[in-house]
Amino acid sequence: MHFPRFFSTMTRGLVAFALVSLLVSSLSLHAQQPAAAAPHNAIQPQDQDSHLVTATQLDQQVQASTATRQKEIRNLTQFLSTPLAEKTMKDARIDPVQVRTGIPSLSDAELADLSARADHAQHDFAAGISNNTLLIIILVIVAVILIAVIH
Repeated sequence: MHFPRFFSTMTRGLVAFALVSLLVSSLSLHAQQPAAAAPHNAIQPQDQDSHLVTATQLDQQVQASTATRQKEIRNLTQFLSTPLAEKTMKDARIDPVQVRTGIPSLSDAELADLSARADHAQHDFAAGISNNTLLIIILVIVAVILIAVIH
C-alpha cells in the first residue's frame, strides 16, 4: 500500500464527508429559520413546505461554478504561458508543460487563490513592480501547482 496516496484518498473522503455534513446541517438550519433571515444569494426552495433545492437551481449553481473554474484555469494558464514565466520555469529546470497540465487538477480553493495571485501580479507588473518580484511570484505559483499535483 502506498501510504501518501492512502492518506490523500482518506483525506479527500473525510473532506467530502465534512462537506456533506455541513450541507445537511445548513439545510436543517435553513428549515428552522424564517424566510426573511435567509441570505440574499442563497438557493431558495420553490415550495416553502419543501426543503429541497430544485434541479434547475442546482444546475444553475453548477454552471456558474464551472464557468468560474474555467475562467480561473484560463487566467492561470495565460499567466504561466507568458515569455517571462516560460523563461523562469526553464531557468529553474521546471517543465512548463507539466505545470500547465497540472492546473486543472488543483482544488477549487487552490485554483481561485493562484488565479487571484496571478491576476494581482499581472496588474502590479503593469504598474511597475520589478522583474525579480514577478519572478518570485511565478516560482511560488509554480511550486504550489507542482506540490498539489504530486500529492
